[in-house]
Amino acid sequence: MYRKLTLGVCILFAASSLYAANNKEQERLENSGTVMQEVMGVPDNIPQELLEKAECIIVFPSVLKAAFVVGGSYGRGAMVCRTGEHFRGAWGAPAMYALEGASVGFQLGGQATDLVLLVMNERGATAILDSKIKLGADASAAAGPKGRDASADTDAYMRAEILSYSRARGLFAGVSLEGSTIRPDNGDNRRVYGRKIPASNIVLSRRVAVPPAAKQLVSILDDKTPKHRP
Repeated sequence: MYRKLTLGVCILFAASSLYAANNKEQERLENSGTVMQEVMGVPDNIPQELLEKAECIIVFPSVLKAAFVVGGSYGRGAMVCRTGEHFRGAWGAPAMYALEGASVGFQLGGQATDLVLLVMNERGATAILDSKIKLGADASAAAGPKGRDASADTDAYMRAEILSYSRARGLFAGVSLEGSTIRPDNGDNRRVYGRKIPASNIVLSRRVAVPPAAKQLVSILDDKTPKHRP
C-alpha cells in the first residue's frame, strides 16, 4: 500500500512538473506575440522597411539582468522566419531559442527588458538555424535604427546580418548584443511540439503547424509584413 501511494505521488509530481514546464513555453510564445503587437503598434519603433526586409525575427520577452549576472542563466524566446526558398514566403511556425551573454545584462540594467532581433539576410538566418552562434563573430550584429524616417540603406545596416532592439519601461531603442550567443533551445522545442525536431525543420518546413500560443505572434507578422521586400 505504501509503495503504491509513493508511486502515485511520484507520478503526480512528474506530471505536474511537465505541465508547469509546458505552460512556461506557452506563456513565452504568448508574451512574444504581445511584444511584437505592441512594438508594431508604434510607428516610431522599428522602421517598416526593415521589418519587410527581415528574413527572420527573434523575440526575447522579459529578459532580466540577473539572468546574465548569475552564471549559466539565459533569456528565452522564439524565432519566426519566412518560409519557402530563400526565405521569401509567408511567416512559419516558431522555434524556441536561448540568448546567453554577461555583457547583455550589464548594458540593459536591472529592469525587465524585451529584446527584438531582425535577421536581415539568408547567411545570418542559416547560421542561427544550424547551430549556436556568437554575435559579432559568427554573425555581424548592430544596434538597429528606429523611427519611421530612419534610413535602412546606410552601409552599417546593410552590412549587419542581425539588427537588435530593446524595450524597457516603455522606452524603445537599438542595443548592442555583440559578444552574446544565440542557440536553438532543443528542450523547449521538444516540449512545445511534443517530439524532438530540429529548429531548422520547424522554421522552414510548411508541414509544422503553428502552436495555438504562437498564433498572435505569426498573425501580427503576416498582417504587418505580408510580403518580403528584397
